Amino acid sequence: VGTVTNYFIVNLAFSDASMATFNTVFNFVYALHNDWYFGLGYCKFQNFFPITAMFSSIYSMAAIAVDRYMAIIHPLKPRLSSTTTKVLIGVIWTVAFSLAFPQCYYASTNFYFPRTVCMVEWPDDYGGKHQLSYQIAVIILIYLLPLLVMLVTYSLVGRRLWGNEIPGEASNHYQNQMQAKGKVVKMMIVVVTTFAICWLPYHIYFILGSFNRDIYKQHYIQQVYLSIFWLAMSSTMYNPIIYCCLNQRFRSGFRKAFQWCPLIKVSEEDNMELQHMRTFHMRRSYHTETTSVVVRNHVNEAEDTTSKLIKA
Repeated sequence: VGTVTNYFIVNLAFSDASMATFNTVFNFVYALHNDWYFGLGYCKFQNFFPITAMFSSIYSMAAIAVDRYMAIIHPLKPRLSSTTTKVLIGVIWTVAFSLAFPQCYYASTNFYFPRTVCMVEWPDDYGGKHQLSYQIAVIILIYLLPLLVMLVTYSLVGRRLWGNEIPGEASNHYQNQMQAKGKVVKMMIVVVTTFAICWLPYHIYFILGSFNRDIYKQHYIQQVYLSIFWLAMSSTMYNPIIYCCLNQRFRSGFRKAFQWCPLIKVSEEDNMELQHMRTFHMRRSYHTETTSVVVRNHVNEAEDTTSKLIKA
């Protein structure tokens, strides 16, 4: 875990694994039997930690988008240190805990013959305004804000990639570069669109429930909710699939990482792709360091000249 991006990716993976571990089996049993067997304690936990992990996952995706933006648009600016990145991840989890806590606090189990349900009972002394206010805050902070961040950063990255022409290059190589740029832009568009589509039904469900609580009394509403909930949780699951379909380098790295599996073969093309990637990063690092040294030298020379003129 050397780079800033890798820290966020590990946090994203941990968040997704937490959602899968603490939600999938229990909610599947709940949906299958339409009866909550796991008591009040786990009902509260189920409405707290997996929700927290889900929120952390979304913010990690937004942080990765910002990090990619800084790396591509402002490559000479200093990157975040590992300590700062860890602090930022801690802030992400703190915000996620704070946003998920109300659901844990108001979670309860109620018996409606012949079954027990796990639900979030909001105080209704203000005509359901508690739930509506909470859902609006969640939509803004967990859906619209991250979506806006990813949309803006990936749009600017895509614009830079398309506008970064390569004068003097051979036509075939230029065409290959343009095709590669097109795939990157397409991949970014698909990632943002997938996130928006997966989460939209989740927020619509709760907004409608805030205005009409009779929705929650429908016979199959639990199955509808779990389907919508799983669709939202699965949003980050699609990212590796998208990368694998649209990114040759990702496919090569995936096959290299899992080459121990009998069904996966690493081709010569994969080795060449990974070798090219390592060479590119070495050259880019050297170019960045050289440029930084040149800029610093020019700045120092300018300061020396200014100092001499002042003394004269």
